[in-house]
Amino acid sequence: MPRGSRIDAAGAVHHIMVRGIERKKIFESNADRDHFLKRLGEILQDTQTTCFAWSLIPNHFHLLLRTGNVPISTVMRRLLTGYAIWYNRTHRRHGHLFQNRFKSILCQEDAYLLELVRYIHLNPLRARLVQDLDALDDYPYSGHSALMGRVRNLWQETEEILRLFGNRPASAQRDYRNYVGEGIDQGRRQDLTGGGLIRSAGGWEGLKTGGSERNHWRSDERILGDGDFVTQVLAQAQEQLEMRHALRADGMDLDKVALRVSELMNIKVDDVWAKGKRQYIVDARSLLCFWAVEELGLMMSSLGRKFKLSIPAISKSVARGKQIAELKEFKLTDS
Repeated sequence: MPRGSRIDAAGAVHHIMVRGIERKKIFESNADRDHFLKRLGEILQDTQTTCFAWSLIPNHFHLLLRTGNVPISTVMRRLLTGYAIWYNRTHRRHGHLFQNRFKSILCQEDAYLLELVRYIHLNPLRARLVQDLDALDDYPYSGHSALMGRVRNLWQETEEILRLFGNRPASAQRDYRNYVGEGIDQGRRQDLTGGGLIRSAGGWEGLKTGGSERNHWRSDERILGDGDFVTQVLAQAQEQLEMRHALRADGMDLDKVALRVSELMNIKVDDVWAKGKRQYIVDARSLLCFWAVEELGLMMSSLGRKFKLSIPAISKSVARGKQIAELKEFKLTDS
Protein backbone atom coordinates (compact mmCIF):
# COMPACT_ATOMS: atom_id res chain seq x y z
CA MET A 1 0.00 0.00 0.00
CA PRO A 2 1.49 3.42 -0.93
CA ARG A 3 2.29 5.82 1.88
CA GLY A 4 0.03 8.82 2.36
CA SER A 5 1.29 12.26 1.51
CA ARG A 6 2.65 14.36 4.32
CA ILE A 7 0.51 16.97 5.99
CA ASP A 8 1.95 20.33 5.03
CA ALA A 9 1.01 23.92 4.30
CA ALA A 10 2.75 27.24 3.77
CA GLY A 11 4.01 28.39 7.16
CA ALA A 12 3.94 24.92 8.76
CA VAL A 13 6.86 24.12 11.08
CA HIS A 14 8.44 20.67 10.80
CA HIS A 15 10.98 18.87 12.96
CA ILE A 16 12.89 16.74 10.45
CA MET A 17 15.01 13.76 11.47
CA VAL A 18 17.03 11.68 9.01
CA ARG A 19 19.20 8.65 9.87
CA GLY A 20 21.72 6.69 7.87
CA ILE A 21 20.65 3.25 6.72
CA GLU A 22 21.33 0.67 9.46
CA ARG A 23 22.40 3.67 11.57
CA LYS A 24 25.62 3.94 9.57
CA LYS A 25 27.49 7.19 9.11
CA ILE A 26 26.26 9.72 6.56
CA PHE A 27 29.07 12.19 7.35
CA GLU A 28 32.60 10.80 7.28
CA SER A 29 34.46 14.09 7.34
CA ASN A 30 34.12 17.85 7.60
CA ALA A 31 34.22 17.93 3.80
CA ASP A 32 31.02 15.86 3.79
CA ARG A 33 29.40 18.14 6.33
CA ASP A 34 30.46 21.28 4.47
CA HIS A 35 29.09 19.97 1.19
CA PHE A 36 25.81 19.01 2.86
CA LEU A 37 25.43 22.48 4.39
CA LYS A 38 26.22 24.18 1.09
CA ARG A 39 23.56 22.09 -0.64
CA LEU A 40 21.09 22.66 2.21
CA GLY A 41 21.59 26.42 2.12
CA GLU A 42 21.10 26.65 -1.63
CA ILE A 43 17.88 24.63 -1.52
CA LEU A 44 16.44 26.54 1.45
CA GLN A 45 17.09 29.88 -0.20
CA ASP A 46 15.79 28.67 -3.56
CA THR A 47 12.53 27.41 -2.02
CA GLN A 48 12.16 30.22 0.54
CA THR A 49 12.11 27.64 3.32
CA THR A 50 13.00 28.99 6.77
CA CYS A 51 15.47 27.11 8.95
CA PHE A 52 15.31 27.81 12.69
CA ALA A 53 17.59 25.05 13.98
CA TRP A 54 19.81 22.21 12.76
CA SER A 55 22.53 19.86 13.88
CA LEU A 56 24.68 17.26 12.15
CA ILE A 57 25.63 14.03 13.93
CA PRO A 58 27.81 11.41 12.17
CA ASN A 59 24.89 9.04 11.47
CA HIS A 60 21.90 11.41 11.43
CA PHE A 61 20.79 15.03 11.35
CA HIS A 62 17.98 17.26 12.61
CA LEU A 63 16.34 20.26 10.94
CA LEU A 64 13.61 22.62 12.14
CA LEU A 65 12.02 24.12 9.04
CA ARG A 66 9.07 26.33 8.18
CA THR A 67 7.51 25.57 4.80
CA GLY A 68 7.81 28.30 2.18
CA ASN A 69 6.55 28.19 -1.39
CA VAL A 70 7.52 24.55 -1.89
CA PRO A 71 6.23 21.49 0.02
CA ILE A 72 8.61 20.17 2.64
CA SER A 73 8.63 16.75 0.93
CA THR A 74 10.02 18.35 -2.24
CA VAL A 75 12.66 20.27 -0.29
CA MET A 76 13.81 17.09 1.44
CA ARG A 77 13.73 15.02 -1.74
CA ARG A 78 16.07 17.48 -3.42
CA LEU A 79 18.38 17.57 -0.41
CA LEU A 80 18.57 13.84 0.25
CA THR A 81 18.76 12.70 -3.36
CA GLY A 82 21.42 15.22 -4.30
CA TYR A 83 23.56 14.55 -1.25
CA ALA A 84 23.26 10.75 -1.55
CA ILE A 85 24.42 10.85 -5.18
CA TRP A 86 27.37 13.08 -4.26
CA TYR A 87 28.26 11.00 -1.20
CA ASN A 88 28.17 7.68 -3.05
CA ARG A 89 30.29 9.05 -5.87
CA THR A 90 32.78 10.66 -3.48
CA HIS A 91 33.14 7.58 -1.27
CA ARG A 92 32.85 5.06 -4.10
CA ARG A 93 29.86 3.27 -2.64
CA HIS A 94 26.48 2.13 -3.97
CA GLY A 95 22.98 1.70 -2.61
CA HIS A 96 20.76 3.61 -0.23
CA LEU A 97 22.36 6.08 2.14
CA PHE A 98 19.35 7.02 4.28
CA GLN A 99 16.99 4.92 6.37
CA ASN A 100 13.44 4.80 4.95
CA ARG A 101 11.57 8.08 4.51
CA PHE A 102 12.69 11.06 6.53
CA LYS A 103 10.84 11.49 9.81
CA SER A 104 8.80 14.67 9.95
CA ILE A 105 6.72 16.04 12.81
CA LEU A 106 4.53 19.05 12.10
CA CYS A 107 4.77 21.24 15.19
CA GLN A 108 2.63 23.83 16.91
CA GLU A 109 4.93 26.82 16.60
CA ASP A 110 3.96 28.98 19.57
CA ALA A 111 4.07 26.04 21.98
CA TYR A 112 7.15 24.17 20.78
CA LEU A 113 9.43 26.40 18.70
CA LEU A 114 11.91 27.33 21.41
CA GLU A 115 11.89 23.90 23.00
CA LEU A 116 12.75 22.33 19.66
CA VAL A 117 15.46 24.89 18.88
CA ARG A 118 17.08 24.05 22.21
CA TYR A 119 16.63 20.30 21.87
CA ILE A 120 18.06 20.19 18.34
CA HIS A 121 21.00 22.42 19.13
CA LEU A 122 21.95 20.31 22.17
CA ASN A 123 22.30 17.18 20.04
CA PRO A 124 26.10 17.50 19.58
CA LEU A 125 26.49 17.75 23.35
CA ARG A 126 24.28 14.70 23.98
CA ALA A 127 26.25 12.81 21.31
CA ARG A 128 29.51 13.86 23.04
CA LEU A 129 30.82 15.58 19.96
CA VAL A 130 31.55 18.57 22.20
CA GLN A 131 32.36 18.55 25.91
CA ASP A 132 30.33 21.47 27.23
CA LEU A 133 28.26 24.53 26.37
CA ASP A 134 31.38 26.64 25.79
CA ALA A 135 32.53 24.20 23.10
CA LEU A 136 29.03 24.09 21.61
CA ASP A 137 29.12 27.88 21.19
CA ASP A 138 31.86 27.42 18.58
CA TYR A 139 30.80 24.09 17.10
CA PRO A 140 30.31 24.80 13.36
CA TYR A 141 27.92 21.92 12.66
CA SER A 142 25.01 23.07 14.78
CA GLY A 143 22.85 26.16 14.35
CA HIS A 144 23.60 27.18 17.94
CA SER A 145 26.89 28.79 16.89
CA ALA A 146 25.04 31.06 14.44
CA LEU A 147 22.61 32.18 17.14
CA MET A 148 25.62 32.95 19.31
CA GLY A 149 27.11 35.05 16.51
CA ARG A 150 30.20 32.87 16.09
CA VAL A 151 29.39 31.87 12.49
CA ARG A 152 27.07 33.31 9.87
CA ASN A 153 24.66 31.23 7.80
CA LEU A 154 22.67 33.32 5.34
CA TRP A 155 20.06 30.58 5.15
CA GLN A 156 19.48 30.28 8.91
CA GLU A 157 16.86 32.47 10.62
CA THR A 158 18.43 33.85 13.79
CA GLU A 159 16.76 37.22 14.33
CA GLU A 160 13.28 35.75 14.76
CA ILE A 161 14.55 33.39 17.45
CA LEU A 162 16.64 35.97 19.30
CA ARG A 163 13.76 38.48 19.31
CA LEU A 164 11.89 36.02 21.52
CA PHE A 165 14.56 36.71 24.15
CA GLY A 166 14.58 40.50 23.81
CA ASN A 167 15.23 43.39 21.44
CA ARG A 168 18.87 43.99 22.41
CA PRO A 169 21.12 41.50 20.55
CA ALA A 170 23.72 41.04 23.28
CA SER A 171 21.25 40.42 26.08
CA ALA A 172 19.07 38.27 23.80
CA GLN A 173 22.05 36.03 23.01
CA ARG A 174 22.90 35.78 26.71
CA ASP A 175 19.34 34.84 27.67
CA TYR A 176 19.10 32.38 24.77
CA ARG A 177 22.34 30.72 25.88
CA ASN A 178 21.06 30.46 29.46
CA TYR A 179 17.88 28.87 28.13
CA VAL A 180 19.90 26.31 26.17
CA GLY A 181 22.03 25.57 29.25
CA GLU A 182 18.91 24.88 31.31
CA GLY A 183 18.01 22.08 28.90
CA ILE A 184 21.26 20.11 29.22
CA ASP A 185 20.05 17.97 32.11
CA GLN A 186 16.81 17.07 30.31
CA GLY A 187 18.62 14.53 28.11
CA ARG A 188 16.73 12.86 25.29
CA ARG A 189 13.06 13.81 25.09
CA GLN A 190 10.76 11.28 23.48
CA ASP A 191 7.89 13.77 23.71
CA LEU A 192 9.62 15.95 21.10
CA THR A 193 10.61 13.19 18.69
CA GLY A 194 7.81 10.66 18.37
CA GLY A 195 4.65 9.06 19.66
CA GLY A 196 1.28 7.96 18.36
CA LEU A 197 -1.27 10.75 18.29
CA ILE A 198 -3.93 9.40 15.97
CA ARG A 199 -3.91 5.89 17.36
CA SER A 200 -3.83 6.99 20.98
CA ALA A 201 -6.41 9.71 20.38
CA GLY A 202 -8.89 7.26 18.92
CA GLY A 203 -8.99 8.68 15.43
CA TRP A 204 -11.29 11.54 14.47
CA GLU A 205 -13.82 10.87 17.23
CA GLY A 206 -11.09 10.94 19.83
CA LEU A 207 -9.80 14.21 18.50
CA LYS A 208 -13.26 15.78 18.55
CA THR A 209 -13.82 14.88 22.18
CA GLY A 210 -10.27 15.55 23.34
CA GLY A 211 -9.67 18.85 21.58
CA SER A 212 -11.03 21.02 24.32
CA GLU A 213 -8.92 19.41 27.04
CA ARG A 214 -5.77 21.15 25.77
CA ASN A 215 -3.77 17.95 26.15
CA HIS A 216 -0.32 17.85 24.60
CA TRP A 217 -0.36 14.94 22.18
CA ARG A 218 2.57 13.16 20.64
CA SER A 219 2.38 12.36 17.01
CA ASP A 220 2.95 9.37 14.77
CA GLU A 221 5.63 11.32 12.89
CA ARG A 222 3.13 13.93 11.81
CA ILE A 223 1.83 16.33 14.43
CA LEU A 224 3.08 17.74 17.74
CA GLY A 225 0.64 20.05 19.49
CA ASP A 226 -2.42 20.28 21.68
CA GLY A 227 -5.78 18.83 20.73
CA ASP A 228 -7.14 22.03 19.17
CA PHE A 229 -4.06 22.44 17.00
CA VAL A 230 -4.16 18.84 15.85
CA THR A 231 -7.85 19.03 15.01
CA GLN A 232 -7.28 22.21 13.00
CA VAL A 233 -4.34 20.76 11.07
CA LEU A 234 -6.15 17.54 10.24
CA ALA A 235 -9.29 19.44 9.25
CA GLN A 236 -7.28 21.59 6.85
CA ALA A 237 -5.61 18.51 5.40
CA GLN A 238 -8.97 16.79 5.04
CA GLU A 239 -10.43 19.86 3.34
CA GLN A 240 -7.59 19.91 0.83
CA LEU A 241 -8.00 16.19 0.19
CA GLU A 242 -11.74 16.55 -0.33
CA MET A 243 -11.14 19.45 -2.72
CA ARG A 244 -8.79 17.32 -4.80
CA HIS A 245 -11.28 14.45 -4.87
CA ALA A 246 -14.05 16.83 -5.91
CA LEU A 247 -11.97 18.23 -8.77
CA ARG A 248 -11.11 14.76 -10.01
CA ALA A 249 -14.73 13.62 -9.64
CA ASP A 250 -15.71 16.52 -11.89
CA GLY A 251 -13.29 15.22 -14.48
CA MET A 252 -10.49 17.71 -13.83
CA ASP A 253 -7.18 16.35 -15.06
CA LEU A 254 -3.93 17.74 -16.38
CA ASP A 255 -5.32 18.29 -19.90
CA LYS A 256 -8.24 20.29 -18.53
CA VAL A 257 -5.88 22.32 -16.36
CA ALA A 258 -3.92 23.17 -19.52
CA LEU A 259 -7.17 24.16 -21.26
CA ARG A 260 -8.06 26.44 -18.33
CA VAL A 261 -4.62 28.06 -18.50
CA SER A 262 -5.00 28.67 -22.23
CA GLU A 263 -8.40 30.31 -21.69
CA LEU A 264 -7.23 32.61 -18.93
CA MET A 265 -4.02 33.62 -20.69
CA ASN A 266 -5.64 33.80 -24.13
CA ILE A 267 -3.13 31.50 -25.81
CA LYS A 268 -3.31 28.19 -27.65
CA VAL A 269 -3.32 24.99 -25.62
CA ASP A 270 -0.25 23.84 -27.55
CA ASP A 271 1.58 26.88 -26.19
CA VAL A 272 0.93 25.73 -22.62
CA TRP A 273 2.85 22.54 -23.38
CA ALA A 274 5.49 24.23 -25.52
CA LYS A 275 9.18 24.37 -24.68
CA GLY A 276 11.13 27.58 -24.65
CA LYS A 277 11.82 30.66 -22.58
CA ARG A 278 9.40 33.12 -24.12
CA GLN A 279 7.72 34.86 -21.23
CA TYR A 280 4.13 33.90 -22.03
CA ILE A 281 5.15 30.25 -22.42
CA VAL A 282 7.06 30.28 -19.14
CA ASP A 283 4.10 31.91 -17.38
CA ALA A 284 1.63 29.41 -18.81
CA ARG A 285 3.82 26.45 -17.85
CA SER A 286 4.25 27.89 -14.36
CA LEU A 287 0.51 28.32 -13.82
CA LEU A 288 -0.10 24.79 -15.05
CA CYS A 289 2.52 23.38 -12.68
CA PHE A 290 1.15 25.32 -9.72
CA TRP A 291 -2.42 24.10 -10.18
CA ALA A 292 -1.30 20.56 -11.01
CA VAL A 293 0.69 20.30 -7.77
CA GLU A 294 -1.45 22.36 -5.40
CA GLU A 295 -4.96 21.63 -6.67
CA LEU A 296 -4.67 18.14 -8.15
CA GLY A 297 -1.88 16.88 -5.90
CA LEU A 298 0.32 15.65 -8.75
CA MET A 299 3.96 14.85 -8.06
CA MET A 300 6.61 17.26 -9.28
CA SER A 301 8.56 14.28 -10.58
CA SER A 302 5.73 13.36 -12.96
CA LEU A 303 5.55 16.94 -14.24
CA GLY A 304 9.31 16.91 -14.66
CA ARG A 305 9.06 13.86 -16.89
CA LYS A 306 6.23 15.49 -18.84
CA PHE A 307 8.18 18.69 -19.50
CA LYS A 308 11.61 17.03 -19.46
CA LEU A 309 12.69 19.35 -16.66
CA SER A 310 14.41 18.73 -13.33
CA ILE A 311 12.48 18.75 -10.08
CA PRO A 312 14.21 22.02 -9.01
CA ALA A 313 13.03 23.62 -12.27
CA ILE A 314 9.46 22.39 -11.68
CA SER A 315 9.69 23.64 -8.10
CA LYS A 316 10.55 27.12 -9.37
CA SER A 317 7.67 26.93 -11.84
CA VAL A 318 5.24 26.10 -9.05
CA ALA A 319 6.42 29.08 -7.00
CA ARG A 320 6.20 31.35 -10.05
CA GLY A 321 2.75 30.02 -10.91
CA LYS A 322 1.52 30.77 -7.41
CA GLN A 323 2.63 34.38 -7.78
CA ILE A 324 0.89 34.67 -11.16
CA ALA A 325 -2.36 33.21 -9.81
CA GLU A 326 -2.37 35.55 -6.82
CA LEU A 327 -1.38 38.64 -8.81
CA LYS A 328 -3.98 38.14 -11.55
CA GLU A 329 -6.56 36.50 -9.26
CA PHE A 330 -6.75 33.42 -11.50
CA LYS A 331 -8.79 30.46 -10.26
CA LEU A 332 -8.74 26.92 -11.60
CA THR A 333 -12.53 26.75 -11.52
CA ASP A 334 -15.25 29.41 -11.60
CA SER A 335 -16.99 27.97 -8.54
